[in-house]
Amino acid sequence: MSANSLPESAAVWHSLEVDKALDLLDSNADSGLTSQDIQPRLQKYGPNELEEIAGRKAWEILLDQFKNIMLLMLIGVALISGLIDLWGWQAGTLKPGEVPFKDTIAILAIVILNGILGYVQESRAEKALAALKKLTSPLVRVIREARLVEIAAKELVPGDVMLLEAGMQIAADGRLIEQSNLQVRESALTGEAHSANKQATLKLPEETDLGDRLNVVFQGTEVLQGRGKVLVTNTGMTTELGKIAAMLQAVENEPTPLQRRMTQLGNVLVTGSLILVAIVVIGGVIKDGGFKNIQELLEVSLSMAVAVVPEGLPAVITVTLALGTQRMVRQNALIRKLPAVETLGSVTTICSDKTGTLTQNKMVVQSVSTNNKTFRVTGEGYAPTGDFQLNGQKISLEESPEILALSVACAVCNDSVLQKEQGEWAILGDPTEGALLTLAGKAGIEKDQWNSKLPRVREFPFSSERKRMSVIFQVQQVATGEASSRGVDPAIASLLQSEPYLMFTKGSPELILARSAQIHLGNDTAPLTEEQRQKILADNDQMASKGLRVLGFAYKPQAQIPPEGSDETSEQGLVWLGLVGMLDAPRPEVRAAVQECRNAGIRPVMITGDHQLTARAIATDLGIAQEGDRVLTGQELQRMTDQELEQNVDLVSIYARVSPEHKLRIVQALQRRGRFVAMTGDGVNDAPALKQADIGIAMGITGTDVSKEASDMVLLDDNFATIVSATKEGRVVYTNIRRFIKYILGSNIGEVLTIAAAPLIGLGGVPLTPLQILWMNLVTDGLPALALAVEPPEPDVMERPPFSPRESIFARGLGSYMIRIGIIFAIITIALMWWAYQHTHAPEYQGDRDAWKTMVFTTLCIAQMGHAIAIRSNNRLTIEMNPFSNIFVLAAVVVTTILQLMLVYVPPLREFFGTHYLNMQELGVCIGFSALMFVWIEAEKIFLRIMGKKSV
Repeated sequence: MSANSLPESAAVWHSLEVDKALDLLDSNADSGLTSQDIQPRLQKYGPNELEEIAGRKAWEILLDQFKNIMLLMLIGVALISGLIDLWGWQAGTLKPGEVPFKDTIAILAIVILNGILGYVQESRAEKALAALKKLTSPLVRVIREARLVEIAAKELVPGDVMLLEAGMQIAADGRLIEQSNLQVRESALTGEAHSANKQATLKLPEETDLGDRLNVVFQGTEVLQGRGKVLVTNTGMTTELGKIAAMLQAVENEPTPLQRRMTQLGNVLVTGSLILVAIVVIGGVIKDGGFKNIQELLEVSLSMAVAVVPEGLPAVITVTLALGTQRMVRQNALIRKLPAVETLGSVTTICSDKTGTLTQNKMVVQSVSTNNKTFRVTGEGYAPTGDFQLNGQKISLEESPEILALSVACAVCNDSVLQKEQGEWAILGDPTEGALLTLAGKAGIEKDQWNSKLPRVREFPFSSERKRMSVIFQVQQVATGEASSRGVDPAIASLLQSEPYLMFTKGSPELILARSAQIHLGNDTAPLTEEQRQKILADNDQMASKGLRVLGFAYKPQAQIPPEGSDETSEQGLVWLGLVGMLDAPRPEVRAAVQECRNAGIRPVMITGDHQLTARAIATDLGIAQEGDRVLTGQELQRMTDQELEQNVDLVSIYARVSPEHKLRIVQALQRRGRFVAMTGDGVNDAPALKQADIGIAMGITGTDVSKEASDMVLLDDNFATIVSATKEGRVVYTNIRRFIKYILGSNIGEVLTIAAAPLIGLGGVPLTPLQILWMNLVTDGLPALALAVEPPEPDVMERPPFSPRESIFARGLGSYMIRIGIIFAIITIALMWWAYQHTHAPEYQGDRDAWKTMVFTTLCIAQMGHAIAIRSNNRLTIEMNPFSNIFVLAAVVVTTILQLMLVYVPPLREFFGTHYLNMQELGVCIGFSALMFVWIEAEKIFLRIMGKKSV
């Protein structure tokens, strides 16, 4: 067969017989491929590797930072300022001692700093694909030309015959040819806690879910036990792992709400500034009747442009977010991408994986049914502590001897080990068998002790065809301390007559029951009636309907060791012991976290690869869904169009048996509905949805490297409740960002209006130089703004719905506040400027005629200190607040005021910043005018309180 006639790896392999699959790929189960087959297939299918799509280069990311409209305007301002200085230098009009180009250098330094800050935040390399590649095995054993050879995994091609054994990582997707007790851990890919028991002889329907494809194996999963022979069907990017890699790279990064708001803010500020500059220049030209004062008008325009841009805002926001990440780490939430801190506060929907996120990723027995009674079993995780309860009351094991017998069966018919590691109980082996050991421990039955009482002599192992397991034990004499004729442990004495051997069997309840002829009742056995059979089957159905995984147990005394291969005859005439129902139990703290989410207007949704009954049971228990709520399965979702899914996505809170593509579609549908989505997950299958979600949240303990690299945040304790704490912190951060934006931009508007007014009211010169404006925007505004960023949360922060992530930065009155306060700032400062100009130009004035500019500069700076103190609360007066609840604001006000006075009274600084000495009277006037700002804001609070309105 030529390479061109081979299939395109898109065949539905799980729906084909083994022989048909071998024919399609022109391969042989015994001899594999020939050496002539390999090269054409490598050319057709490519190497068995995950391919990486080239992303933006580092220099492109850096260049993109300078496309920000505010930075572009500052660059333009720096260039024009440099040209003006160059003209003045060449014309010799610079003042003595004046440093040329200092404004240009300062502005460009700010531009470069902001560019670097943006680059550092954005340039973190995405390593999700690299983590995905680690799941692929480096070497693999295959049959080629009838010989067993070991090759590099990347050399695998469709048609190769691959051999599997316990402990191996599977290197490609394939159709099973044959297997022996093959169990594969697929939880990273499917999200299911228990291992998959593979079966080569099955032929499955095409629409079979990924987790139910028991006749195929997948790249990146792990063989737990058994062996197998596999026909390789898919390699590289056509494997299920490859599809995840493709989805990961196809997801485009959307700007966060904060980034969108900052872009909007920049557009508004720059547009408003350019309009104001045009008005001032045109007004000045008309007033002067020509261009004779164009240089002065240009200097005014430059100062206005610098004043309107909040140069310190990017740095303040970055530091605020960084402080938020530190607080979150203390609460076990590690932020990987800085903007995610604020983004968390906008979340409206949390899509949570089940296994390991809402649940403990530990199978725990919930229910035991024996002797027509169903007992509830208490306890958490693998710790062998808990009670057996009947009708809500704790029962004594002496009153229910059948529980002891069942517990012995759970302990000895078991290949796993329960052990305590660093104070935590852990399981070595299959989670299902671990749950049985824990159950036995709660009844006081320890496997180690029973190994000597019942040494194992033969085993009929579990297989997916048999769906059961039997172990034969030799009954040993023990010192019981009780009156017992044979010295057999009392827990099993009632199971035996005089037989020296005892067989315990566990497996599918229906199959075990069908092979049972008697039932164990108390300390006796009795024939199993049809009524009892129906009752046992009804109990089994009831447990299954609650999402429990149910196993049946039975025993049979043996006169001799059954011969090898006699399982069919030996496993007949069993004595029924009972049913054991287990569940990957919910985390105990999640119920309260789900309720807190609902109180905060956040909707939790479960998305899992597990069965729908299990998903419904867990979701209902946790309060994610109500009894009778619809469960949408992967098969139903597959048949839906994107439009149909979008119509249903707000009505469904449980998604079961879903694949990675489904998770991605669900998140995208929610986003199209305007929801702001956080997605939690820990498996490889979660990575594309984690990256698509507005906030991807990975598990730190159970999470794969792939999921962590695709996420925005990692839960260090895998605790769903930590998400609630992180969301609260995100809301606090956003509230504080709005607070200091109000603070910064209110003063900026005041500065712009003050500068624009100077030439229009006939004052000579520009009141503020670009360097002085940069000082105000970086220091006078920056330090108090940082202090406002750590303002403690308001009491009702988690008792209200989230604010819309698409709301404008000017929403809820912030825009009107900035304009209102900016105008008040300007009125106060222009009044001071008029008085100061008249004062310094009076004939008897002895000081520098330009001292009025320093008075304007000082008034603006000190007025901001009053603004910082007053703005701490939107509604409470300053005297009603504890001044030490945010000591950083007081410290910032004191330090900034001292620094401002140093610019006026320290000669080197005075010379560099172009300020002038002020006498005590002038300084007192500046402080008096500045205090009016504080008085105005406090008066506004009183007015709004009287009017019964709540401030922004």
